[in-house]
Amino acid sequence: MFNAITQSQIYVLDQDEAVDFYVGKLGLEITADVDMGFMRWLTVGVPGHPERQILLEKPGAPAMSEETAEQVRELVTKGAMGGWLILTTDDCRKTYETLLEKGVEFTEEPTERPYGIDCGLRDPFGNRIRFTQPKA
Repeated sequence: MFNAITQSQIYVLDQDEAVDFYVGKLGLEITADVDMGFMRWLTVGVPGHPERQILLEKPGAPAMSEETAEQVRELVTKGAMGGWLILTTDDCRKTYETLLEKGVEFTEEPTERPYGIDCGLRDPFGNRIRFTQPKA
């Protein structure tokens, strides 16, 4: 049977802009950037953890028609695609301040939760991202 989840996927509208955000601002690293001809396979991950990657996929062929891709792009922009990420950090408040200084726009400030401290933001395309400092 299965022994790991290795890749997850979210839609982005511009992969270069996604690299600027996910690598340049959030501090993730590129784990693959391959021109497959029909698509660019672009993944990022937490530095030092190549076993779990996030595919930053641009909606389009061959997975969907141009009409469907346009509908997906509209839903991504509205933040209604349902795709989202949760990252963990050792210090949610410090990470929040660091990202604020880099110009990241948050939807929610760090808040105490039963499971730890977390906060929320959206990437430049509307995808929801949370990061959590798990309760010790």
